[in-house]
Amino acid sequence: MTRIISSLAEISDRYQALFVDLWGCVHNGVSAFPEAVAALTDYRRRGGIVVLVTNSPKPRAGVATQLAQFGVPAEAYDTIATSGDSARAAMFTGAVGSKVYFMGEWARDEGFFQPLEVIETPTPITRVPLAEAEGIVCCGPFDPMADPAVNRAGFLYAKTKGLKLLCANPDIVVDRGETREWCAGALARLYTEMGGESLYFGKPHPPIYDLARRRLAALGVDIPDSAILAIGDGAQTDIAGAMGEDLDSLFISGGLAAQETATTRDPDPAALEAYLAGEKSAPTYTIGQLRP
Repeated sequence: MTRIISSLAEISDRYQALFVDLWGCVHNGVSAFPEAVAALTDYRRRGGIVVLVTNSPKPRAGVATQLAQFGVPAEAYDTIATSGDSARAAMFTGAVGSKVYFMGEWARDEGFFQPLEVIETPTPITRVPLAEAEGIVCCGPFDPMADPAVNRAGFLYAKTKGLKLLCANPDIVVDRGETREWCAGALARLYTEMGGESLYFGKPHPPIYDLARRRLAALGVDIPDSAILAIGDGAQTDIAGAMGEDLDSLFISGGLAAQETATTRDPDPAALEAYLAGEKSAPTYTIGQLRP
C-alpha cells in the first residue's frame, strides 16, 4: 500500500539522489510549477542530487533550453537524461538502418539527428520517404491531436516490409496546459499491436535508467540504488520503470491521473487505491503535487 505524503521533505532525507520526471511533475508543457521548483531547489541546497529523467525526444541541451523558457532554473537540477539521447545512440549505431522515415515535427525534433560525439563511427543517417526506408524514427505524431489510427495504412506497409520503429518517447499522452496530446508511445503501441516491431529507449525501459545512472556517476558520486528515489506522474512509465529497476518511487497523483485519483491538493485515498490497483502499480509514496 502506498504511503500518502504532503511534502517531499517528509522523506527526502532518506535519499541521496532523485530521478525526476518533468512533464506533469515540474512543468505542464507551458510553464513551471513553482512548488515543484522550490522542492527540488531546497533538496539540492541540503546536499541532494537531482537527475531529470525525461521521455522527451530532445537531446539534453534542448531540454535545458526548454526548461529555461518554462521558468525552471538551472539551480533546480544537476543533470539531465533524456529518452532522446538514449534513442539517438541506438539510431547512430544502426538500430533501424541508415535510411529512415521520420515521424514528428521537424522544427522541434531536428536536434535528434545531430551526431553524438561519444560514437566514433556513427552510422550515416538519411531521411527518406517511407517507400525507401530501412526503418522508422518516431519522435512523435505529425499531428498530436489526431487519433494514432490515422497512421494505420503507412504502418501496414512498414510492417509488411519488416521495418523496425525506433520510439524516442514512450509516453502515450501528455497534458500541455489543459490540452491532452498524443505522443510517440501511442504510435509505437499501435505499430506493435499491428504486428510491427517497436524499439523503446525511455521509461519504463532499461536504457534510460542506464543513461541516468551514467549521468549520475559522471558527477563524481557513487550512489546505490537504495538511495535513489524516482519521481513521476506516469503509472505505466515512471512508476513501472522504478519498480522494474527496484527503485523506491514517489507517484505524483495530480498529473496524468488527477481525475482518476480525485486529486485537488491531495489524492482521495479510496480513489487512489482503486486507480493503482487497476494499473497494477505500487509506488512507495504518493503526493498530490511535488512540493517542499
